[in-house]
Amino acid sequence: MQDFLYIHFSVFYRNFAPHLQLMSSIKINIQETNNETILKFVSNKILVNGGSYEYNNIDEAKNSPLAQQLFHLPFVKKVLVTANFIAIQRYDIVQWSDVEEEVREQIEAYIQNGAPVVKEESTKKDAVEVYAEVTPNPAVMKFGTNKALTQTDVEFTNIEEASKSSPLAQALFSFAFVKEIFISENYISITKYDMIDWNEVYQEVRTFIRNYIQDGKKIISELPKQQTKQNVEIPKENLTDTEAKIVDILDEYIKPAVASDGGNIAFQSYDAESKRVSVILQGACSGCPSSTVTLKNGIETMLKEMLPNQISEVVAING
Repeated sequence: MQDFLYIHFSVFYRNFAPHLQLMSSIKINIQETNNETILKFVSNKILVNGGSYEYNNIDEAKNSPLAQQLFHLPFVKKVLVTANFIAIQRYDIVQWSDVEEEVREQIEAYIQNGAPVVKEESTKKDAVEVYAEVTPNPAVMKFGTNKALTQTDVEFTNIEEASKSSPLAQALFSFAFVKEIFISENYISITKYDMIDWNEVYQEVRTFIRNYIQDGKKIISELPKQQTKQNVEIPKENLTDTEAKIVDILDEYIKPAVASDGGNIAFQSYDAESKRVSVILQGACSGCPSSTVTLKNGIETMLKEMLPNQISEVVAING
């Protein structure tokens, strides 16, 4: 059985070998998940324009040439394609350590060759719904949608930042009252200047966002290349044990609550000597009058209770 797998994979892999020398700009990194059968192959380039695509077999993958080719590998059980990574679940006939590097190079070669990861234009357009919600921050309105927008949270403070990675954010800055924009998985939080009230303009913005998404225009064209306020997520493999626990608590207990109010909280750093946790507040949380109370009475208290003697205080380095 092992010999069969090796021969089958070698023949398939050799089809991509001539393209390997072209890999100068596309980079695929391997990232483990909590499920040992699933591995993420993370790209430094945008793979699809928003949303995600899940395939359980080769027949379901008719609109994804890459997923179809991956299903020719006998150990591939499921493929998930998102804006910036491809997750693959394997059968137990192999271990990832035996094949992960070859799969990584294969995906990298395919994308570098310029072939489409998903033929999005051939898919049926789903009805797009966009709703507006007030937030605890009177300057911020949350616009939720039934369509996935991004897998990586991004925030923009001006049109110049937006022009580098998000055509949608750039377009929204054409509204003179827009001050800042935060885009998360299924919502957009917009901070306005005081020149106007939300009840005068929210309907126009809601319609604009719905039409933009319905037309299939690009939401994120390129992820920020450096870790900035726009892109503050830190890979878990770079975290200490205590830092990883803090991130897990934030992700499980805090983020869902603040996301419902159009905000986000991102871990920035942990000082083991002072036991101080620094976080970044985004979206409706940034500059919110009640954010200090939430930070101290909610987040700080929870971290102290769940990580006894390891946390002295939680501070926001912005907002």
